[in-house]
Amino acid sequence: MKITGEVFGGEKQFGLDFVAIKKLAKYLAEVQKKTKVELAIVIGAGNLFRGRNVINTDFDRAAADYIGMLGTVMNALSLQGELEILGTSTRVLSSLKIDQVCEPFIRRRAIHHLEKGYMVILAGGTGSPFFTTDSAAALKACELNCEIILKGSNVEGIYDTDPRKNKNAKMFKTISYQKALKMGLTVMDNTAFALCQREKIPIVVFNLNNLTNIEKILNDEDVGTLVTG
Repeated sequence: MKITGEVFGGEKQFGLDFVAIKKLAKYLAEVQKKTKVELAIVIGAGNLFRGRNVINTDFDRAAADYIGMLGTVMNALSLQGELEILGTSTRVLSSLKIDQVCEPFIRRRAIHHLEKGYMVILAGGTGSPFFTTDSAAALKACELNCEIILKGSNVEGIYDTDPRKNKNAKMFKTISYQKALKMGLTVMDNTAFALCQREKIPIVVFNLNNLTNIEKILNDEDVGTLVTG
C-alpha cells in the first residue's frame, strides 16, 4: 500500500497530526487482524516536504529529494508508534540507513517480517534522488512479491482530467497501464506505471480519506480505479 503523506497532516494536510495518525493506525490494525493480509506500507512525505518543492529555485534538487526521504522516515516512525500502542507488531525499514531509529531495507528481512505477521512500514523512498515514493511503491512491490498495489489518494480514482479543477472529469473504473502512460495521467508517475506493467502487478487507486475503502478492496469490492494489463 502507498499512503500519501498528506494523510499524516490531518485536515491541514501539513505537519504531523497525531489524531489523524491514530485514526489511520487503528483502522490498519483492525484490517490486518480481520483479513490476515500481509501488509507492506510505503510512506510519502507530502505533509512535510517534497523534493519538487525546490523546482524553479537554485536549491540542489538531489539534496531536496534526500530531505523528502527523511520526511518519510518521520511519518513512518509516527505510524509505527501509534500502531504499537494498539499492540500491533511492526517493523520500519528504510532505504536510507538510519540505524539508530529503524532497520535498513534488506529484501529477505522484509519478507521474513511479513511472513511473521508484522506490519512492515517502508520509508526512505528508493534511497536515491529523482525517484518518487510512487516509484518506491512499485519497486518494493516487485521486490517483496506483492500481489497488488493499493494507492491511497485524495480523489476517488483515476480521471481523464483533474476532478478538483474540472467538475465534468470522467473517472475510469479500469484502465490499462499503456493508456495511462499514453494519456500522461499523473496520479502515479510514469516510472511506477511502467515497472508495474512490466512485472504485471495490478494497481488500485482509491480515496484514502474513506478508510473503509481499504477493506472493501481486500474483499474484492468495486472501489476506485483498477490499472492492469
